[in-house]
Amino acid sequence: MIGRDELANYLSDYLAISTFTDYAPNGLQVEGKQKINRICTAVTASQDVIEKAVQLGADALLVHHGYFWPGEEAVLTGMKRKRIHQLMLHDLNLFAYHLPLDCHLELGNNACIGRCLDLQDIASHTAGKCSHLLWTGSVKHPLPVEKFTAQLTSVFKRQPQAIHGTDKPIHHIAWCSGAAQDFIVDAHRLGVDTYISGETSERTYYQAIELGMHYFGCGHHATERFGIQALGVFLAERFSLESQFIDSDNPV
Repeated sequence: MIGRDELANYLSDYLAISTFTDYAPNGLQVEGKQKINRICTAVTASQDVIEKAVQLGADALLVHHGYFWPGEEAVLTGMKRKRIHQLMLHDLNLFAYHLPLDCHLELGNNACIGRCLDLQDIASHTAGKCSHLLWTGSVKHPLPVEKFTAQLTSVFKRQPQAIHGTDKPIHHIAWCSGAAQDFIVDAHRLGVDTYISGETSERTYYQAIELGMHYFGCGHHATERFGIQALGVFLAERFSLESQFIDSDNPV
């Protein structure tokens, strides 16, 4: 068991949230119970996820995508009101960590992806003025596109959307989870032949072709399952908490 404020302070330090200029507030977003014994983790604090966390008797819900994004309505009406009402009705704490959980060198989405793909010579780089957001690594031996695609399908549990601007095998790879498709230009500057991200824009096709690179869009949700799951496991072991990951069928 751990106190709510103790957990918030611990994660603030552990994930170094003060070092990030982010799109939404990191940390405790909705205050609930003072004592936390059971946590649930999820990629996004959707209505369905909140309801499942309540059913599981969670004291806190930790997510990668929380609330209060730029351009979001400030008033508590409609969908937003229903979500926050459920959190407050059941005294359920909501913690959210966005860029800190993409960039963390051990538990971050990108660090986890590098390990899952069994890459070597892994390194992190600055992108979008954010340290440790873009990552690179190499496969042990150059892989045919078909074999690498099968590996991605296994790791991300979905068939990637692929664009091939070259017929060369896969060797040097860059990646960034989520909606980071435009970092393909930064990846090209690092000398890689392949770039992996979560989403694909119409322009991504032309960028991959003209830069002569392989591009794989593996899903925003799919590429960001890793960090929040790793954080839940870490906290469960560190503070003797019960932890359960709540997944979603989000195809994007």
